[in-house]
Amino acid sequence: MRIAIIGAGLAGLTAAYEIHKAEPDTHIDVLEAGERIGGKLFTVPFASGPTDMGAEAYLATRADATELFHELGLGDSLVTPSGARSQIYAGGRLRPMPRGGVMGIPSSSAGLEEILSEETRTLIDAEAGTAPVDWQVGGDASVGALVRARYSDEVADVLVSALLGGVYSSSADDLGIRATVPALAEALDRLAESGEPVTLSGAVKLVETERAEARKNSETTPVFQTFRGGYAELYEALADQCGADIHLDTFVSGITQVNGGGFQIKGGGEGTYDRVILAVPAPTAAVLLREVAPGATEHLKTIQLASSAVVGMRFDSAEGLPDVSGVLVASGEPAITAKAFTFSSKKWPHLGERGGALVRASFGRLGDEATARMDEDNLVDAALDDLQTITGFDGRAAGLSEIFVQRWFGGLPNYGVDHIATVARARTEISQVKGLEAIGAWASGVGVPAVIADAKAAVERLLDA
Repeated sequence: MRIAIIGAGLAGLTAAYEIHKAEPDTHIDVLEAGERIGGKLFTVPFASGPTDMGAEAYLATRADATELFHELGLGDSLVTPSGARSQIYAGGRLRPMPRGGVMGIPSSSAGLEEILSEETRTLIDAEAGTAPVDWQVGGDASVGALVRARYSDEVADVLVSALLGGVYSSSADDLGIRATVPALAEALDRLAESGEPVTLSGAVKLVETERAEARKNSETTPVFQTFRGGYAELYEALADQCGADIHLDTFVSGITQVNGGGFQIKGGGEGTYDRVILAVPAPTAAVLLREVAPGATEHLKTIQLASSAVVGMRFDSAEGLPDVSGVLVASGEPAITAKAFTFSSKKWPHLGERGGALVRASFGRLGDEATARMDEDNLVDAALDDLQTITGFDGRAAGLSEIFVQRWFGGLPNYGVDHIATVARARTEISQVKGLEAIGAWASGVGVPAVIADAKAAVERLLDA
């Protein structure tokens, strides 16, 4: 059997590895348009050591991902964070990140005295006694719209958009609850099914209680982990062990079906393939599927993408840098361009051992292409200026010894209110074509474990076809 995988990011490489593991004699071609493997995982060889400019951690509570990493022989490379807290910059001041809640959505006003106004805190605590949410089981709503209606604009802008923006490069208003905060959607469902009044604070409390119980049962499992040598360890191990022929700089322009069965690839690969997996962003998949699954194309082309940029900086001295893991920036802070800072050498002990300081500045949200496309010098200046404004740390005086600017144009799909339904409709169309699968963050959701799990499931379907 011959299988073509289009895309050599995490999804594509995981699929190749799983196919090779299940059927070692299968010929696999991985066709990658770019000049490197790894996709949105990207480890840069700083002189001080490998440094991630894409994802920098994974949710270690997902045992399936950790099991794969051990299977690849990477178990000894996994490291845990320092446990340092993060902060939020709101109202022109640095404040402690509040504990509890769900992605910045609180269940009460406790601990929010330094962040939110008294009026907003009163609204939060009174929410449980107001008219219930009109929630339909299995339904969805905009995260921002629900928070604004039940709590206030202040909570949506100061807390929720800051946290969600750091993960999804979108504001709370652009994101659907079920796609981005699924635990909250499920809690709202359970309240509605039980006949109890459906309130936002009640749903958040339900999630908090369940997470507290889960922590009791897995006290030794860290929440997050990463690789000592960066994510390059993962994507290089997958490439080495997947048994595939990986072709870089191979621009695929289309897929056609062959009479009698099989597929041919325009722009790459040779001959006819029995199976094809698309492991590319949704708009690219939409183009490639025009001939073989035009119905899927119509759905996939509606998925919007958010662009972002990361400025990685190494300073000779860490003196004056706060002893926290990083800072999230509330929406609408005047004269601030960055949306978040990660103090990598404070967050990860193995990076702190290098000396000096490693800091990542993040820019860009859905609809804000201009920031991601800023001139490189201006982007670095913005990172340094914002860092000094927010923390008082003068990066220029500390000795800026290394810089790397990474732009992710269309790096993340927008997980809006209709996203899950859109993915389901697209996959229904794709499933009508025997031997064809499409995977990636647009389908699985954000995060390394989610992408891995989706790739594994697709391979099982493909090999059973």
